[in-house]
Parts: sequence; structure tokens; C-alpha cells
Amino acid sequence: MSDAAVVLPGGATRFVGLDALRGLAIATMILVNNPGDWGHVFAPLQHAKWHGCTFTDLVFPTFLFCAGVSIVPALTAALQRGRTPRELAWRIGKRCLLLVLLGLFVQSFPLVTSRADASLFEPLQKVRFPGVLQRIGVCYAVAALLFVFASERAQRRTLLACLVLYWPLLALCPTPGSPVPDLATEGNHLAGYLDRLVFGSHTWMGKVYDPEGLLSTIPAIATTLLGVLCGRVLQSPISRPDAVRELLLRGAGWMALGAVWGFVFPVNKALWTSSFSLLTAGIAATGLGLCVQLFEVRGKARLAEPLLIYGRNALLVFVGSAVLARTLGRLVHVDPGPPPVSALRWFHSHAFVSWLEPHWASLAFALTWVLGWYAVLAVLYRRGIVWRV
Repeated sequence: MSDAAVVLPGGATRFVGLDALRGLAIATMILVNNPGDWGHVFAPLQHAKWHGCTFTDLVFPTFLFCAGVSIVPALTAALQRGRTPRELAWRIGKRCLLLVLLGLFVQSFPLVTSRADASLFEPLQKVRFPGVLQRIGVCYAVAALLFVFASERAQRRTLLACLVLYWPLLALCPTPGSPVPDLATEGNHLAGYLDRLVFGSHTWMGKVYDPEGLLSTIPAIATTLLGVLCGRVLQSPISRPDAVRELLLRGAGWMALGAVWGFVFPVNKALWTSSFSLLTAGIAATGLGLCVQLFEVRGKARLAEPLLIYGRNALLVFVGSAVLARTLGRLVHVDPGPPPVSALRWFHSHAFVSWLEPHWASLAFALTWVLGWYAVLAVLYRRGIVWRV
């Protein structure tokens, strides 16, 4: 085992390369989620309009991929300690439920309305049901249960089925009012139809589909299972240089396959197409290989510390950042107006807009937000405080 592979109490293993990649993913997620002005954001920090893939589109699949990788050492250690599969199933189910509930809390916070005569429950009518944490919880649970109960061969077959079967479901299945699916549109396909049928208006911004919707969770599970495959590589007894070589080869192969498949099944993050799943998992596997090479093989673990500070408390910063931003952006006002001026808007305006071009001011605000949370997480990191569910 590499010196950069840390054995925690209880026998679980944490790999510096994995935590560094997770830290990079969550830090980037905080960056792109908190611009000073949504109307002035540089193109790489925006999602693709529809088909295509930007730098920002890599963030969520990389985080899901890392969740899949981490399943292998965590559950392997639990099984070696004598935990039964049934005990682990309860633990996995509990974690999934907590992530889903936490996601619903984040999306419903704060429950406020500007109308004085509104009922207490009126804000709930607009709460989005699907979401990032909900998808992470479901994908983690499916991949973890497969790891515990199914053979490696069955896991690979499930992965293949998720990728292959999603294609005809999305591209060929007619829906009421749309006998011929059209993937160039937001809702004229089975994914959009199911989201409208199940969630109604409780979708992202009330659209006719949800980017974390029901059907597109299938290939997202595949992304997590691709992470499990790479977790097995890290957990295997082969040397670290051989593991890096294997990760880079898999990454290159998946990227190539995803890019080729994209000619007939377009790369699309909102629909999480199979080509998108393969392409982004390939990029994540390559990133994991490079992190292992730099921080473990070459022994540069100290250079990884800024990323580890984010990676070890990824859930805390995701939830904390969202809650703090909405508190300062919706509840705390420095000027009652009209119109009221929130604390976030006031800070962005006075600290950055006053001397920077709008796009750079928006980016400077986001970077300040990332650095502010880094300072908080660094204190927790030094004290060994990690928030888990």
C-alpha cells in the first residue's frame, strides 16, 4: 500500500489521490454555484445550453464517480470487520434516505414568501423534488448494494445495461403528444414526460424536465458503477504505477467510446446521455490517475492538502454554502428598499463591481466565496472534524 494511502481507525482506507479529486470537484462546484451575478458568468463556468459539454458539466459526474470509487475501500473494510451484508444494507439505506432528506431541506430553505397574505405552506408548492443530493443518495445506494450483494460480473452487466438500455428508452420510446422523440428539445422524450408526470411543476425552475430527473438517473448510476470499477483498481494489490497506468487506459478508452457514441446519441448533461456518462467518467478516471501519480507515486501528498481540505468535508461545504448563500441572499438585507438590497448583493456591488468589469467582478466574488469556505474547512481539517451521514 502506498504511503499516501491512509488507514483510518477501523481498517478503512482513504487514498490521497481520491480525496484530492473529490476536493477539486466540490471546490469547483462551489465556485460555479456562487457567482456574484448570474448574468455575467464566463462561458466555461456555465453549463452547456443543451447538447455539448463544458468544464462545468464535468463537476457533478466527477463527484458521482468519486462516490463510486470510495464505495470499494469503505465497504470492503466493513465486510472484513465482520459486518454482514444485511447490516450494511440498512446502513446504505439509511445514508440514502438522509441524503435525500438533506437535499429536500437545502432546496426548500428558506421557506419564505413576499406576500403578506400567503399561507405557511404556499412556498412548498414550488419546492423542487429532484436534486443533486437526492441523485447522489440514490446512485450511491444502488451501486453500494450491488457491490455488497452482487458478483463483480453482475455489476458489470448492470453497468452495461444502464448505458445500453437508456439509449432506446430516450431515443425511440413515444410519449403522449410526442409520437417521435426529439432529443434536441427539453421535453419531447420519455425523460421529460416522466418528470412532468411524477413531479409536475416540482422540477428545476418549473421546466418540462429536470436535469436530475427519474429516467436520467439510470445512466447516472452507470457513472457511479464506473467509479466502482476504478475503486477496484486502487484496492487491488498491483503496484501504484500499474494502477495509474490502468486508470489512464480506462479513462482514454471511455472518453473515446463516449465521444464516438456522441455522434448518434449526443453528449448531454441535462439528459445525462450514455455518451455523456462514458465521456465524463473517462475524464474523471484520467484525473484520478493523474492525482494518484502526483500525490501517491511521486510522494507529493503535501501539495494535495488544499484539495484534501475541501475533499474531506465535501458534504458539509455543499450544504453549508447553499444555506449561507440563501440566508445572506434572501433573508439578510442591508437596505430594506424598495427594492430591498441583500447582504450578498451589497457585498458584490461594493467589493467588486465598483472597480472590476462585470464578468471579472462576478468571478472575483465566487473565488472569494471559495476562499472563505476554505478558511472554515481548514480549521475543521486541522481538528479532524468531518461531517458524515
